[in-house]
Amino acid sequence: MPPLGLITIAAMLPDTWNKRVVDMNVEPLHQSDIHWADYVFISAMNIQMASAKRVLELCANADVKTVAGGPLFTQRPNDFPEIDTLILNEAEITLPLFLEDIAKGRKPLKVYGTNEYADLTQSPVPQFSLLAKKAYAYMSIQISRGCPFSCDFCEITTLLGHKVRVKTTKQILDELDVLYQQKWKGSVFIVDDNFIGNKKYVKEELLPAMKGWMQSHGNPFIFTAEASIDLADDAETLQLMVDTGFKSVFIGIETPEEESLRDCNKVQNRNRDLLESVRQIQQAGLWVSGGFIVGFDKDSSSVFHRQVEFIQESGIVSAMVGLLNAPKNTKLYKRLANEGRIIHDSSGNNTDLSLNFVPKMKQSELIDGYNRIIQDIYSVKPYYQRIRRLLRHYKPQSVHPARININALKGFLKSIWIIGIWERGRLEYWKLLFWTFRMRPRSMVDAIEFSIYGYHFRKVFKL
Repeated sequence: MPPLGLITIAAMLPDTWNKRVVDMNVEPLHQSDIHWADYVFISAMNIQMASAKRVLELCANADVKTVAGGPLFTQRPNDFPEIDTLILNEAEITLPLFLEDIAKGRKPLKVYGTNEYADLTQSPVPQFSLLAKKAYAYMSIQISRGCPFSCDFCEITTLLGHKVRVKTTKQILDELDVLYQQKWKGSVFIVDDNFIGNKKYVKEELLPAMKGWMQSHGNPFIFTAEASIDLADDAETLQLMVDTGFKSVFIGIETPEEESLRDCNKVQNRNRDLLESVRQIQQAGLWVSGGFIVGFDKDSSSVFHRQVEFIQESGIVSAMVGLLNAPKNTKLYKRLANEGRIIHDSSGNNTDLSLNFVPKMKQSELIDGYNRIIQDIYSVKPYYQRIRRLLRHYKPQSVHPARININALKGFLKSIWIIGIWERGRLEYWKLLFWTFRMRPRSMVDAIEFSIYGYHFRKVFKL
């Protein structure tokens, strides 16, 4: 996915400035890139701290000024004395103050910050033209910021508040127009932390407008979003999403343990049949990807088996399972700090077997249980069983007929060669394809795609 924050910042800079985006996820940063610039603007998250430090060192050696913003620097401004200027909080408010000082020949301040939240109707169309689009599987757009919920392990509300602020529908359609004009076709990820945070706006205004735009442009995009589980309660919104071209949704399920949900204040997940909610979304025509966490204080030794059982039964093919960490500035961090249980600040990585606090469960038991979950859900046989379970419940969309293009054909042939011939789990691969051909022929493309995901997951987890 592209660095949406950086290309939004780029659109706020003067048109007379020459701009270049270097996304270190897809290309290396060269010394010549730094020497080219008068200013290097850096954005990062906690997990990218070491990389950000290296970039700042390169800039210092080249005597190029640095301007930094985004989650890492907003939450830890005192950890980077080497930065020339910090643009903290939301740039729609703080960046213009910096630009005004530059324009008037004044020396920029060390820090520009605010306690206010930005008016998103003032946010520009991101400068997508700066991206090397062939490097990306998705393009990204943002519709809203903020979340109405208060999960105690989440730092979203600390950064962006509880009130869900939205762009105008015209702004969103303008962004789709720009992507379409730049000949992007395929996946578009809506990066909002909760797509249905403002349900009334999404249901009554945004989705009908996006649906009309998609129909008038030949349905060029496939949308993906993040949402809360209460999406399952609104059949009309689900149908609108499918009709608009949504294919999947990521949902923070966290745990099937009711006591742990209560303990972390995940109110939207409590007192409901989570399996049935997932199934309702799948039957409406959306894949469900899920986030899961182990390590809550209320977790017992049975939680590992229950997580595996839930993931397998739900047919959630892409299950992002992590160890609980306590990010700074969250309610969880403050509580654990008061209890003397914080070891160090979180690295932002919840899959590297590290914990930044002392858990109630014995640490070795927690890590062993986590590894067991990964082994049990991503080993060949259970993974392919989960795909079949999803396809039994999933109703394929009719908005996007399967588009056979050269890249899709290459991917299919490559999957046959690597997964179907060379990999150890090749028998399960062929069983899935034959089963899908007989029982769910309209889902054949999905089955192939999921089999490729599984190969990726097994490589990542070294299974």
